[in-house]
Amino acid sequence: MTVLPKIEAFAADLTAIRQDIHAHPELGFEEVRTAGIVAEKLRVYGVDEVHEGLGGTGVVGIIKGAGGGNRRVGLRADMDALPIVEDSGVPYASTNPGRMHACGHDGHTTMLLGAARYLAETRDFDGTVVLIFQPAEEGLGGARRMLEEGLFEKFPCDEIYGMHNDPNSEPGVVNVTPGAAMAGAAFFDITVKGTGSHAAMPHQSRDPIVIGTALVQQLQSVVSRNTPPTKPIVLSVTKFNAGSAYNVVPDTAGIAGTIRYFHEDVIGMAGARMRELCAGMASAYGIEIEVDIRNVFDVLMNDPELTTAYVEAAASVVGGENAHVSAEQASGSEDFADMLKVVPGAYCRVGHAGSVPLHNPGFVLDDAILPVGASIYARIVETRLPKVGG
Repeated sequence: MTVLPKIEAFAADLTAIRQDIHAHPELGFEEVRTAGIVAEKLRVYGVDEVHEGLGGTGVVGIIKGAGGGNRRVGLRADMDALPIVEDSGVPYASTNPGRMHACGHDGHTTMLLGAARYLAETRDFDGTVVLIFQPAEEGLGGARRMLEEGLFEKFPCDEIYGMHNDPNSEPGVVNVTPGAAMAGAAFFDITVKGTGSHAAMPHQSRDPIVIGTALVQQLQSVVSRNTPPTKPIVLSVTKFNAGSAYNVVPDTAGIAGTIRYFHEDVIGMAGARMRELCAGMASAYGIEIEVDIRNVFDVLMNDPELTTAYVEAAASVVGGENAHVSAEQASGSEDFADMLKVVPGAYCRVGHAGSVPLHNPGFVLDDAILPVGASIYARIVETRLPKVGG
């Protein structure tokens, strides 16, 4: 592994930044402290322009290369934490109750800061780098809000790159999947409106719990009996809320969850089938069932040519044996997909020594990944914006 020497020299600074952000996690659109640190560091590093407040708490930095050139490369990192109570045992654990960087966005932010410091110091490229620190990736639409507020109109990019840590891969192994790399996701809420009664007289009710539990089972038939086996889909019910007393049959039950998919025709079919099942159940029991299904993440599509470029840039850091064009698709979702719908680019996964899964209260990010990620960001800029005669 060949981390860029200038970045390796300030690796301890990156660790300190990351652990400070980790100790003070902020949820989506609340990243005021984090965004303030980002903006301050960018100015200290000598970044040419620092713009705050795009997308609420987003920050954009501009670095111009030593040469001329009109091409512009975007680098993006997310900043938000999750509503999880931390149980990692690290000395820099969250000091904000009920909030935790359980997905490693503190690391992503720090990697991009490391790349910014290096690129501002060296400027060994011909063109412009656009540094995008995005809020609210965790299902709150941070990317879409930045786009709605004119991200690429104000800061145009010819191509764009992002990355995510991966505790499920070996340390220093980089994978990029061309084409459909990460699933799109729709969130759903279903409200079963029955009739309540005394629990001792259930015949006077139209029990939304009995109806709702039957509906949960029926929803799984969308995957097992309506979807072609060659088009993967995951339908998960993650919430079922009903009742407040031992002796009362409630009026309503709430069911919620997600649908993950890689094909637009599949999500269209799944949504239609779910509504049909709900309508049939409502008719059978003589009740009303409301259904709300909404797109939250699009399918993340990596540009095949830029996937190859990204792998080659990563190989110069982690070695060719550790940088791969991978066929493995991820069923998780990522709102960087919204940016990739506007600007071509690629998104990679970087393995590290953490052993606890993402979104787990015990998740720990391996700080050794920080200079690796920063170096990969820097190298994709230098390879895509080479200096004339360089």
